[in-house]
Amino acid sequence: MFCFQTVMLHLLMLAGSLAVPVKSLPALEAQIPRASHAALEAGLTALRHAVAAGTVSRADVLTVIDYSRPSTVPRLFVIDVASNRVLFRERVAHGRGSGENATEKFSNLPSSHMTSLGVFRAGDAYSGGHGPSLRLEGLEPGFNDHARERAIVLHGAAYVSDSLIASQGRLGRSWGCPAVRPAIAKALINAIRDGSLLVAYYPDVNWLRRSAFLGPDNPGATEPRAADPSSGR
Repeated sequence: MFCFQTVMLHLLMLAGSLAVPVKSLPALEAQIPRASHAALEAGLTALRHAVAAGTVSRADVLTVIDYSRPSTVPRLFVIDVASNRVLFRERVAHGRGSGENATEKFSNLPSSHMTSLGVFRAGDAYSGGHGPSLRLEGLEPGFNDHARERAIVLHGAAYVSDSLIASQGRLGRSWGCPAVRPAIAKALINAIRDGSLLVAYYPDVNWLRRSAFLGPDNPGATEPRAADPSSGR
């Protein structure tokens, strides 16, 4: 397991936009639940590789979704990298084909109604059927590169609500899109649109070992799960 200090040092060296000194890495950890620290590490590693490769046009913010956690708790984090500050901590819905409260299965296939893993680049914002929405470009072949074809976007949804959790023990589910509560959708989208990185994390051994964005210093993986015939991998 690599350390946050190493990751952030590489980030600062690789991108002029990250030239603001890091104030306190423990302070960043303190803003994110301990259970999501592995997701944070994967996100920071992916950002370092993306900056080095020129994959992103914005390196000032990073979005991490920790799908290893249930839908009833905040698991989407938007991080202001330079100031070491978490801007958003939000619940986020997953695809209805991926599980009930827990996100258990992932797919890159059209019509699967499942969530996709991996590294995405935030595209342009627009107003769609769910109001403010953000196009996502999947950057990992075999894991999420059909995102555009599947119309996988970040958007607000009324089924992301405390009342729904109280009535059914989980959030509502999408057709594969990461959906957030409508009240913050526009502000969140404006914070990350037009070129920043979004990392959809789960300790899936296939992704952790094969992702070009994680490289040799990737976080530890769980034991391999049974192959999902709908995964497209």
